[in-house]
Amino acid sequence: MMDNNIVGKVKSALIAAASGYRPDMQEAYRRAIARETGPNARWAMEQIDTNCKLARDSRGPLCDDTGIPHLILEVGPDGIVGGHTLEAIRLGVEEGLRALPGRPMAVLGDDAQRIGQSAGLSPDPSAVAAAPILIVPGGRGAAVRLHVLMMGSAGAAIRAKTGRVFHMHSADTVTDEIVAWATEAVGLLGCTPCTLGIGIGRSHYEATALTLLSLAEGRYDTQSPLEKEITARVNECKTGAMGLGGDTSVLAAFVKVGPQRASGVRAVCMLPCCCFEPRAAVAEL
Repeated sequence: MMDNNIVGKVKSALIAAASGYRPDMQEAYRRAIARETGPNARWAMEQIDTNCKLARDSRGPLCDDTGIPHLILEVGPDGIVGGHTLEAIRLGVEEGLRALPGRPMAVLGDDAQRIGQSAGLSPDPSAVAAAPILIVPGGRGAAVRLHVLMMGSAGAAIRAKTGRVFHMHSADTVTDEIVAWATEAVGLLGCTPCTLGIGIGRSHYEATALTLLSLAEGRYDTQSPLEKEITARVNECKTGAMGLGGDTSVLAAFVKVGPQRASGVRAVCMLPCCCFEPRAAVAEL
């Protein structure tokens, strides 16, 4: 039997994620505006802040590239998730995309036609199917929490990078490579200041999953020494807001390091989110 309560919660979370910043992200922008010495960059960030207020008040999208739903299901030790729950989540995503509305960008056709984008687009915003759900343990008791991230802006997807890094028995070697990747990506991104999502794991799948978790769990007001180092070093590029030059090219870096194996390489994923990402919200199911 369909749980309409879950459907409604997921719908609301999707709209909230797409139409406003989390409080810690909003405060990060305000701090960046206050310390910015470049007048053009400060003006650009002020416009981003104004855009956020308008989107939040209207419950409309922060950007016309409304994103692709990426879902993380966090299940407590006594939590129960079955097929009915997953179906309610799917319907909640569809209803949220229609109500937002999401950008109609689902590509029609068979495999080859979808790859080549030769059969046109669906006019239905809900046709933008969510990415596969990532399920992780967490919480207490029977708690089930759904993290909704509206990800996948074109610029971020183009500039993201996943690869292997030879660590040479030094964390600094891996950090230097991440900073090099991020500095190049930020300079080409366009929609800055960005947030860096970084996952370091044993396989490419694990590294990308950890990147998504880093964006769901990371906080702008609590940065680890490694996150602070990466943020500061990439900000030395002086790309600034919207590429106009300035002090803040990166608002924060979120790093999630998973288990590692006895190997000469580390699988690393680096995603330079645009100035509107991560667009994230949580629903308690």
